[in-house]
Amino acid sequence: MTAGGRIFQKRAMEQALVVGAGPVGLTLAAELARHGVRPRVIDRRAAPLPYCRAIGVTPRTLEVWEDMGVAREAVDAGLWLEGMRSVMVGQGSRDSFHDYDDLPYGELGLPQYETERLLEVHLARFGVTVERGVSLVGLGEERADGLEVHLERADGAAETLRAAYVVGCDGAHSTLRHALGIAFEGEAFPMLFMLGDLRIDWDLPRGMALRALRLVEDGPPDMFVAIPLPERNRYRVSTLAPPELEAKGQPGAGHGIQAERDGPTLAQLQAVANDLLPGRPTLGDLRWSSTFRISMRLAERYRRGRGFLAGDAAHIHPPTGGQGMNTGIQDAYNLAWKLALVLRGTAPATLLDSYEAERRPVGAEVVERTRAASVGYGREGGRAPHRLADSQILVAYRDSAWVRDAAPELDDSAPRPGERAPDAGGLRRHHLAFPLRLFELLRGTAHVLLLHRPDGLGETEAEAALSLAAAYGEDLRLVAVTGAGAAPPASSGLAVCEDAAGAFAAAYGAAPASFLVRPDGHLAWRAAGESLAGLADVLQGTLGGLGHALAQATQGR
Repeated sequence: MTAGGRIFQKRAMEQALVVGAGPVGLTLAAELARHGVRPRVIDRRAAPLPYCRAIGVTPRTLEVWEDMGVAREAVDAGLWLEGMRSVMVGQGSRDSFHDYDDLPYGELGLPQYETERLLEVHLARFGVTVERGVSLVGLGEERADGLEVHLERADGAAETLRAAYVVGCDGAHSTLRHALGIAFEGEAFPMLFMLGDLRIDWDLPRGMALRALRLVEDGPPDMFVAIPLPERNRYRVSTLAPPELEAKGQPGAGHGIQAERDGPTLAQLQAVANDLLPGRPTLGDLRWSSTFRISMRLAERYRRGRGFLAGDAAHIHPPTGGQGMNTGIQDAYNLAWKLALVLRGTAPATLLDSYEAERRPVGAEVVERTRAASVGYGREGGRAPHRLADSQILVAYRDSAWVRDAAPELDDSAPRPGERAPDAGGLRRHHLAFPLRLFELLRGTAHVLLLHRPDGLGETEAEAALSLAAAYGEDLRLVAVTGAGAAPPASSGLAVCEDAAGAFAAAYGAAPASFLVRPDGHLAWRAAGESLAGLADVLQGTLGGLGHALAQATQGR
């Protein structure tokens, strides 16, 4: 079929179309595939960008990658970010170190192009490849069975398809966001910044970042920030741009790398280093450079009908704290399991409403926190900013309508519904010669009903729990944690571990309790003792209708 010399093609219905193959789109596509839905992934670029944009990978994102199965490869390819040396010109320097010893992971440095490579290799293991040089150019009619989508290839060939759902992971200038008519209001910093990937000859310890600052009254500080890359003595540096690189404001979002403009020269970057860095270290081997701008914007909504937004398409903000890519990856991680359950016909479509309800407040908080940190940059008394919030471990959905707390009386040592389920080590399973971590037992695509029974799990309760799991098949698994020395029940089909080191009781409280852990590692429900009160409502909202076994298992509990 042709029109005006262009070739048009119609394809069959797609379950999920992912627009954009950066870290967010690749995460979403891989998670959809892992949860049993084969997505289609397009990206308008012919090849991934070579720029080292995002670098820092938060402890929470590494937990996400552990569940996905890519954490080991990322750690092998990256560099642990140990801390920061803050230099105040004329006042000396101070070293601060990241303290994540109580978490499974520290903060990793991994250039974005390497993140994208690892995620694309991971996606290919599911038999899904990225279609490059394919752009979303518009949307058509939305009907009960899907949304009409118009695509165009680099050679001008056009295609129309219908997709059950379309997710825009296509960045700050998102075509899907514009096509959905979703507002993207906010403000921008007036200054232009410059970036460079280069070598620095100095004695800064490996894994340490550096920021050198000179405070300026009523203005942003003069700055030189160097973030280490895995290759020894290589850094991604950022500074304010000199007047000769300044340009008029960009249209639209005005955010990110300004690839259409000439980047700074090595001499321009060296001039800033000479002005701000002690000892004037030599910069060299400039591999690439660019200018970039910063905006603070939040999408009015994360969904309209069958179209969703994730990552920079939904929120953009200053890079302070390395929150952007990580927040987007966790958008995708939150959405994928829900979208897969709905597409597989397991969950009610109303579950998809929880995506915006849970993730948009997170985006709003990140935009405001990074804006405030940027405005106050350098005015923290010489110390690097506090990093716990930036670890993203504290992100929670306590106010979500899709979580339930049937045990408000549990003490503060027990995590609450909506919060991240913490890890616990030292768990021992009968006839296994090695200890286990709770995260190993939670890993997978199912909800996990976690039964904490310090005095042991009785046969009657074990059988009821197994009946409950049987009602939901592969979508619900059982894990029981007992006190040290408690005899395991004779029933098979559920993992029973001893809390030999007391780590589980320290993380979840010493009292008997039950917890439902979602596929994204957040608690959906908890109850005290052997009670299963309220569990039926949560499972109804996420895994659909109640089976006979569920009614039996919850009766009287």
